[in-house]
Amino acid sequence: MNHAALLLAVLIVEAAVGYPRGWPHPVMAVGALIAAVERRWNRGSAMRQRAGGVALLLLLIGVAVAVGLAIERLGVGWGWVIVVAAGTTGLAQRSLHDHVRAVLVPLAAGDLPAARGAVAMIVGRDTDALDEQGIATAAIESLAESFCDGVVAPAFWLLLGGLPGLFAAKAINTADSMVGHRTPQFVWFGWASARADDVVNWVPGRIAGALICLAGRGGWRTMLRDAARHSSPNGGWPEAAMAGAIGRRLGGAVRYDGVPAARAVLGEGMLPRAADLARALSVYRGACLLMWIVVGACAWAL
Repeated sequence: MNHAALLLAVLIVEAAVGYPRGWPHPVMAVGALIAAVERRWNRGSAMRQRAGGVALLLLLIGVAVAVGLAIERLGVGWGWVIVVAAGTTGLAQRSLHDHVRAVLVPLAAGDLPAARGAVAMIVGRDTDALDEQGIATAAIESLAESFCDGVVAPAFWLLLGGLPGLFAAKAINTADSMVGHRTPQFVWFGWASARADDVVNWVPGRIAGALICLAGRGGWRTMLRDAARHSSPNGGWPEAAMAGAIGRRLGGAVRYDGVPAARAVLGEGMLPRAADLARALSVYRGACLLMWIVVGACAWAL
């Protein structure tokens, strides 16, 4: 089975089944390793902290590649079931859709407290005082950015490098989410993880934006104009694309732990509401389907 055929099988199975609820996710093991290493290596001078962060990154990539190669060796006969099942742990098509729909259902019904609770599960900003527009904005932004981080990027690296590529990309993404912050604790130690995550998502971010524009039948002008305004070199592409695709304005000021944070505005028009979140979810499904078609064509050609 070539990588394109493997990816197509993984995409279909993950979308149909998702990850079993209650089962410990492999990312938890990666997170535990990162936390243990950080406690021991994130100390001393700035140079020593940066060196420790580079060592952490190399360790994670090495372990991820080794595990991926070991699982791929099982791919003989029915062993491909294990390989496909392992691949599904790296993608989040189904879980992302379900988490955003969990926000949409109460929001559309006017139940703002329930919608705030649901959106708090997928965003880091303060949600206690969000109104309908704030909730819809947060959910749409998370949907667009996570389409890159949780779907397109892992699919891209699985296509290029099989399970070793997928696992390495997920390990880097997990490290970035845990230590890649510009805080006094992680500014030096997390530097390598943050830069590596930017590299891993550079091409996928632009692919994700293009898929959203294609699925939404528009948004190209907004994406090309506004993507660079985003603080992330990659996150702005899918978010600006989604803003253009649904014809609404995203971004703007938010609060994190009570502290105001200014963010660039992406797109034009009114702030989104529940109906726009439903539209964004539809665009997301269309973008996933387009990705399936492209991967299927690659599998057939190879």
